Amino acid sequence: MSDEKVGFKKVLNWSEVLALAFSAMIGWGWVVLSGDWIGKGGTMGAILGFVIGGVLVVFVGLTYAELTVAMPKCGGELVFSMRAVGKSGSFICTWMIILGYVGVVAFEACAFPTVLQYIIPGFMDGETLYTIAGWEVKAVWVAAGVGLSIVITIVNYIGIKPAAILNTVLTVVIAAVGIALVAGSAVNGDMQTAEPFFNISSGSALKGVFAVAVMTPFMFVGFDVLPQAAEEINIQIKKVGGILILSIVMAVVFYTAIIFAVSRVMTLTELEASSLATADAMAKAFRMDAMAKVLIIGGLSGIVTSWNAFFVGGSRAIYAMAEGKMLPNFLGKLHPKFKTPGAAVILIGVISCIAPFFGRRMMVWLTDAGGFAVVIAYLLVSLSFLILRKNEPDMDRPYKVRGGPVVGTIAVALAIAMGVLYIIPTFGSNLIPQEWIIVGIWAVLGIIFGIYAKIKYGSSFGESANLIQPIKTRTAK
Repeated sequence: MSDEKVGFKKVLNWSEVLALAFSAMIGWGWVVLSGDWIGKGGTMGAILGFVIGGVLVVFVGLTYAELTVAMPKCGGELVFSMRAVGKSGSFICTWMIILGYVGVVAFEACAFPTVLQYIIPGFMDGETLYTIAGWEVKAVWVAAGVGLSIVITIVNYIGIKPAAILNTVLTVVIAAVGIALVAGSAVNGDMQTAEPFFNISSGSALKGVFAVAVMTPFMFVGFDVLPQAAEEINIQIKKVGGILILSIVMAVVFYTAIIFAVSRVMTLTELEASSLATADAMAKAFRMDAMAKVLIIGGLSGIVTSWNAFFVGGSRAIYAMAEGKMLPNFLGKLHPKFKTPGAAVILIGVISCIAPFFGRRMMVWLTDAGGFAVVIAYLLVSLSFLILRKNEPDMDRPYKVRGGPVVGTIAVALAIAMGVLYIIPTFGSNLIPQEWIIVGIWAVLGIIFGIYAKIKYGSSFGESANLIQPIKTRTAK
């Protein structure tokens, strides 16, 4: 589909594109979950877990980079997989990545009240509505999460440019705070505090490493927002591939640096007692309680940037599916003034408003369930990469990955291996019942929507100019 018909505005420059991808991967998890990562794997085990996840994401990212530049269309995964594996495979791929996006949005809606709980004395002293998984859901908790959800929804409804500018500014804040923590731990931390380097309490250090590794796809999901917004990028499209890979490398470095810094200043006992381990590590590293507030500013910045980015990615993916007659038609309309998929943005906003009603435990459930869904999508994108390399060797690929078949095969193998970790309980990293329920409900919703669309649109299911438009190929010599 042409840009004129779709109506998206090409407004994102290179710095905004990089900030959008990087900041999508750096939300609130690094503030609230670092203690859990170190507790599960030990210092080096947690770092190794993130490296393993990072390797997976880099290989998958390379497939994304080539495909995004070759097919710069709104919808990303939907377009890639439609061309390679057909309508049903494309539906599954995109529906799963949307769960990952929606999971992050809902995660941040639950994370925001956690920030207020930490910085406002007595914030959680109000009325208890009910208890979920042993955690009391407070009225004020719900109100705070819903309130900011509404604000973020409005920002994204108005347009991608305001959200991108805000993300760029706040990304600088996140980076500055992260560097400060690393510097403080280098001066006042020590390696003895970082022990144990591996968690062997379960009888095997590998179990701890894998327990952390399975959480990383959810932490790294975000670079794939760029393909969703491809039609809104105002730079040479071939540069997007390099920016995408750079954003992943930056995220891997950031997460491993945070883990290392926190472990150098916080003992395992202190981590277990802390609700915001990274903030407490910042205070201890500088021997000033006020520095915890500084780090929380970085965490708040991460919440907003991640929230914005996944509103962009999720709404564009939903829009593309609806435009391709795979979801109800009203979700595939652009706002006449703002040129945003307004109905899709509102839908994600509603989900975001619902999430705080499930309390803090929902954050962990969404992390694992969303991560599993993302791995499925990554697997299908990697397969699409290999299939298109074989079936359409003459497709114009301005950003062509060297050793494509090898890269694609490794990406597929790593995605399968990561998926197995979510399923098999041997490694202690499998999904728990609540997380399977989330995945199951999402799958059922997908089946319902898919059947609805096939009945309503018939043979037009999965067909639109945006999905079936011929892609430019090289002129035969």
